Amino acid sequence: MHITTSQTSENRKRHGEHVLISLTYIGKNIEMKTGIELTRALEQWRRYFEESGLVSALVINDGYFVQNIQGSRPAVNTALAKIVDEHFKILPNIVKLEEIEALRWDGFVTKHLTESVEDEEYALKSFSAGSDFNPYLMKSTQIESFLKVIFEDG
Repeated sequence: MHITTSQTSENRKRHGEHVLISLTYIGKNIEMKTGIELTRALEQWRRYFEESGLVSALVINDGYFVQNIQGSRPAVNTALAKIVDEHFKILPNIVKLEEIEALRWDGFVTKHLTESVEDEEYALKSFSAGSDFNPYLMKSTQIESFLKVIFEDG
């Protein structure tokens, strides 16, 4: 049986590969991975996302993180299932899911918030409801603005 390009393209559309989505979720850093262990984990995820055709923006501190994943609908759903399955301790909470026209991030970008004055300004500049960075206290619009400011300024 010979498969034409139009049949292959049609098969992809049946699974939603032509639809780009953006998924933002927050989580708690319960495992408290730091230093080299965290670096290794982030590198594994970067490679996984790259192989899956996904892009991502991740902001992490010692207690919490915010991640936005963008790509085809099936790839994002597979990544979310992998996150929930392999990292159930992070208690992921989806805060926003939407269809998009184009990918926003350039690969897998990360920002580790430290206790520096600059990072405190990012985290607290009208985005967080408390004195510390806690995305669970933020509305989805605040989280979206927060990601935009962090990665456009930094």
